[in-house]
Amino acid sequence: MKGVSSMENGMATLSKAWDEREGPAILATVDAAGKPNVIYVGEIQYDARVGFVVADNYFCKTRANIKNGKPGAILFITKERKSFQVKGAMTYHTEGPIFESMKRWHDPKHPGVAAVVLRVEEAYYSTPQNLDTG
Repeated sequence: MKGVSSMENGMATLSKAWDEREGPAILATVDAAGKPNVIYVGEIQYDARVGFVVADNYFCKTRANIKNGKPGAILFITKERKSFQVKGAMTYHTEGPIFESMKRWHDPKHPGVAAVVLRVEEAYYSTPQNLDTG
């Protein structure tokens, strides 16, 4: 992560930032032709051992994009107005331990048909002071 001296420290920074997030996160995917799709996600958790886990409740284009094997990105903002962007490979789980874990925390009023994992391969952050204003 920009401004962090080691991957371990970077993951600690990311974990702390996630605990201080505000509002929903944004999930970005691309289709086979490279056309982007961006959605808000409310049912999402971060596990430093796995990555970001998102409940698939009503995905359509997003589900197809994940299944085509393209990487994705998640964007969120903290209460201190720092924005964090993470990028990485995505996997889709309809059974197994990741899926079962998601079923324990997701809101049962939504279908929770699958769990999506974004494994953190890159992470970036910016603050209001270092944003590009040009």
